[in-house]
Amino acid sequence: MTAVIARTASEQQVPAERRRPAGTGRSRRLKRVGIYAFLVLGAIPTLLPLIWLVRSALMTSGQIFISPPEWIPDPVAWDNFAGALTAVPFGRYFVNTMIIEVGVLVGTLLSCSFAAFSFARLRWRFKNVVFGLLMTGVMLPYAVTLIPTFLFWQAVGAVNTYVPLILPAFFGTAVFNIFLLRQFFLSLPYELDESAYIDGANPFQVYWRIVLPLSKPALMVVGIFTFLGVWNDYLGPLIYLNDSDMYTLAMGLASFQGTYTAQWGYLMAAATVVLLPIILLFAIAQKYFVEGIALTGLKN
Repeated sequence: MTAVIARTASEQQVPAERRRPAGTGRSRRLKRVGIYAFLVLGAIPTLLPLIWLVRSALMTSGQIFISPPEWIPDPVAWDNFAGALTAVPFGRYFVNTMIIEVGVLVGTLLSCSFAAFSFARLRWRFKNVVFGLLMTGVMLPYAVTLIPTFLFWQAVGAVNTYVPLILPAFFGTAVFNIFLLRQFFLSLPYELDESAYIDGANPFQVYWRIVLPLSKPALMVVGIFTFLGVWNDYLGPLIYLNDSDMYTLAMGLASFQGTYTAQWGYLMAAATVVLLPIILLFAIAQKYFVEGIALTGLKN
């Protein structure tokens, strides 16, 4: 009897991990391997266009569309990169793109955060009704307002300038960003605002000193979305810019493809170079991007 009690006591002192069945750890490892294998298989269709792009950037035009396709360039056409970057003034196009990027980023972050703060933290009549009407703008296609908007900017003499591409960002045209920031602002404790108001702060001070510093993840998400939208925008510059010296990178890429011929090697090489900043941006900001998406919408 004493031996049985001693054995039971010793078993109770053994950590729970060591008392688990031997097959538990193995089944977990197999499950993890299966999940990773499923994720890798799901990523292949997504990575295939990128692999094709890089592979084509290192081939001549005759090799790109050979049948059956070759995946390894032989020989490697490194001249595509030098030729693409010198055939058109990509340096000037990069500067033009960054001018628009800075203007749109500043305007979007200010206007959207202002509007989201009003909808989330201030109390005023018909706030929910106005927000509902604002959200209907998400369902309005961009092509519907394209012609009236162009006629307006043409009437005020702003065509062939960066004004139509930058100025609307300062008026909260990105409705989705307003919704995203509003949902994040709602998750912040309102007691912070009340404490600031008791200390004599006004709504702008609460917005600038309390809400914005606590909303860096959400602002990073909005900034990333805005940067990608401007970087990849081709329709806007195509409509409003006529002078080739004002072209953006997206329009510079299109210059390699003419009506009857296309310089596919140069186009693929230039597209690879233009894609690199986007990959670098995501690698640097992915922590804030995931955190902002995870924390947004915690409170309705």
